[in-house]
Amino acid sequence: MDKWTVDVSLDEGEWPDGEEAADWCSRAACAALSGAGRTGPAEISVLLGSDAGIRELNRRFRGHDRPTNVLAFPAGDGPWPGGPPPLGEIALAGGTVRREASAQRKTLHDHLSHLVVHGTLHLLGFDHRTEEDAARMEQLEARCLETLSIADPYREQG
Repeated sequence: MDKWTVDVSLDEGEWPDGEEAADWCSRAACAALSGAGRTGPAEISVLLGSDAGIRELNRRFRGHDRPTNVLAFPAGDGPWPGGPPPLGEIALAGGTVRREASAQRKTLHDHLSHLVVHGTLHLLGFDHRTEEDAARMEQLEARCLETLSIADPYREQG
């Protein structure tokens, strides 16, 4: 397997557990790359940001004036001189991710890992615009998370 690089930057006010969260992000991104069959080198940037910062990105790039849990910005194709080719950036909103994890009765680790897998798959060209695409992406996410010993987030918990 070629080298994958996951660069994580964080807003420490929103992510007091930043070093640990950065490790979770790296593991989740690599699980998604592996699960999707990526064999070549790649670089992904992950921003562990604030709700306010992600709200601004969501407003500017998607036209939605609210924070969201995760945004993915693919870098596009093309030759890249030196180093692994960048796949793009994933941005996550700390407050939103924490509130969702609590509301869904999930650990921060499991929810953050799921969102990073989801964002990484978007960088690789996966989407969920149709029911068929959504089902395919959800199955792949569940398989990737299973390699991290994380339960399928789409299965009803009893």
